[in-house]
Amino acid sequence: MTLGMQRPEAKSRFLPVFIVLLFWFVFTPFSQADAEKVRVKGIRHWSSEGYTRVVIDLSKPAEFTKHRLKNPERLFVDLKNCAITEDIKKTFTVSDGILRRVRTAQYSSDTVRVVLDLNEIVDSKVFFITDPPRVVIDVFGNPWRTGIRRVVIDPGHGGHDPGAIGYKGLKEKDVVLDIALRVKKILEKAGGYEVFLTRDKDVYLTLEERTVIANKKNADLFVSIHANANRRKAARGIETYLLNWTDDEEAMRVAARENAISIRRMRQARSELGFILASLELQNKRDESLKLAHYIQKAMVSNLGRKYRHVVDLGVKQALFYVLFGARMPSVLVEVSFITNYEEAKRLKSWRYREQLAQGIASGIKTYFSSTYPIQKVAQR
Repeated sequence: MTLGMQRPEAKSRFLPVFIVLLFWFVFTPFSQADAEKVRVKGIRHWSSEGYTRVVIDLSKPAEFTKHRLKNPERLFVDLKNCAITEDIKKTFTVSDGILRRVRTAQYSSDTVRVVLDLNEIVDSKVFFITDPPRVVIDVFGNPWRTGIRRVVIDPGHGGHDPGAIGYKGLKEKDVVLDIALRVKKILEKAGGYEVFLTRDKDVYLTLEERTVIANKKNADLFVSIHANANRRKAARGIETYLLNWTDDEEAMRVAARENAISIRRMRQARSELGFILASLELQNKRDESLKLAHYIQKAMVSNLGRKYRHVVDLGVKQALFYVLFGARMPSVLVEVSFITNYEEAKRLKSWRYREQLAQGIASGIKTYFSSTYPIQKVAQR
């Protein structure tokens, strides 16, 4: 038999294999290119009067664009180089007064579109958060107010997340919860304040859930309380942060620890989150947050300095704290002391020291309100 010639029966043996391969290429839903795409793993949402947050969970970071259409009112996000996982719920009804429904579809071979069908919308924001990667969509309706100043205090960490561990096993989550409860008591006793805690017991909340609570309560201020930590045991002091980019290595280290990500990811986050930081100026929240941070920092240092020696004022700083992303009100993060410093950890174990810290935080909040606009007097209930 000459080269290249085959018997008919040999061809018939290869025919079924050819058919199987052809069927696989035509009907297999995911190619190698699909396997490299970002996967949309799920969609979550939280609702309240005047505010809704939708979170799109991804397998890895993805580029996206935001669009808005009218008649009917819709907001949609196109996720580039993305594919939907098979088990995702593609459509679900919300009906919370702002958001009617969420629809998700494979808009094109490399684009997933998430559509929010809306009843009304006053404002919206879309931004990306890493580790785990997710796109956050905040939609705001008509705000509602009471005459009382509303403050949301956020004790960091909680539940299975103890935060930093210090002297004799002292846990950050316990220290900051106690301080937050004290701040709440002080402000409520002063009158004219309605104070909410993101958690009032030892439970875990994600970083985005904490901001959701502040926005749902339509708060005037959001203050997140943490205890600092450093491998250098001599590190000590008190500092207050607002949301912004920084090149300061120490500030990035603190933010990376609280965000539970690496310093490398913090540096990468600059390009990913630049548009959020630009919007801070437009919303006039950065300047108000800076003012609040200075009032709280000054009050804490002054209050502690009257009773304790060697109180180190580390000042007001800026960093990318995920817990502050999306807050519609002036917001700051307070690092009350270094739990890894022997002397400061011993102080943090004392209720007296925690009370002085709480008095300082509350004093800073009251000074902010009195300097910005008078607190409306209300009858005590």
